[in-house]
Amino acid sequence: MTDASPSLVQDIRAASRQLVREFGFLDKTIAGTDLSGSGVHAMMEIGLHPGLTAKELAARLKLEKSTISRLLKSLEVRGEIIQTRSDKDGRVFGLSLTNKGWETFAKIDRFGNDQALGALSRIRNGSARSIANALTTYADALAARDTSTEQVEHAHKIVEGYQTGMIGDIAALHARTHGVLIGMGPTFESVVSQAMAEFMPRIDNPVNNSWSVVEKDEIIGSISIDGEDLDGNVAHLRWFILSEKLRGLGLGRELFLRALDHCDGHGFDEIHLWTLKGLDAAKTLYERNGFELADEYVGDQWGKSVTEQMFIRKRP
Repeated sequence: MTDASPSLVQDIRAASRQLVREFGFLDKTIAGTDLSGSGVHAMMEIGLHPGLTAKELAARLKLEKSTISRLLKSLEVRGEIIQTRSDKDGRVFGLSLTNKGWETFAKIDRFGNDQALGALSRIRNGSARSIANALTTYADALAARDTSTEQVEHAHKIVEGYQTGMIGDIAALHARTHGVLIGMGPTFESVVSQAMAEFMPRIDNPVNNSWSVVEKDEIIGSISIDGEDLDGNVAHLRWFILSEKLRGLGLGRELFLRALDHCDGHGFDEIHLWTLKGLDAAKTLYERNGFELADEYVGDQWGKSVTEQMFIRKRP
């Protein structure tokens, strides 16, 4: 590990801030276009990697899927990109540039080349190659930071598919967590158990899956996607639950994103989920990832009248 003195750290931070300003990222639009910074980067990545999926683009740009969804929709409306169904998997869509998009890509590319060539022409003593190597090394080190942080935060293991005892563990976790809203008693836990018992024999079907956090052979967090029980090309997000002791570790968000990635990978047009009114933290997570409240009604299937909400996310 390199010893970094306080003055060295400050020098690097100052240079980084200056780079951001010189590249124009503080402006509303950059690279000689009327696009935002995220729009310019999306155009470059799609142009350099034709067939890139929305999931892959989100990973490259380090943006949430809801943000990517809005970004791609705006580029599609502008006529810059198209989404094409994969020949190998009809549920997967690849991104590519239109003729107009290639014109925009060329404009961005020329702008970036001119900017880099102009700066390099003012550098003396043959240090341009050293600068390129140093920038690459520093960028790679920043990326490695994200990986190490995830490893520290996610000490609990997330496993995929059916796990022994998960029906009982998840039903009990729901009952203990939501008992305050639903009311304690056997009805709620029984309904959850029966629904899971119907689903689990189908879990190995390609459009279905579950992801769980396991601690000492006990499920303490989980989420499932049922791709078969709703009409049309619609996925059902079910049994999303997290033990209180896991809150704040980012595991709920990771479970949620794995479920969304599964749905996007299979090309579902919509994802539906039902929840209880008053679960504000979950509601915030849903809305940040492209879900919108579609219906609200009072139901008593759980043994007590409660306000239920249905959220829908349309395919990016």
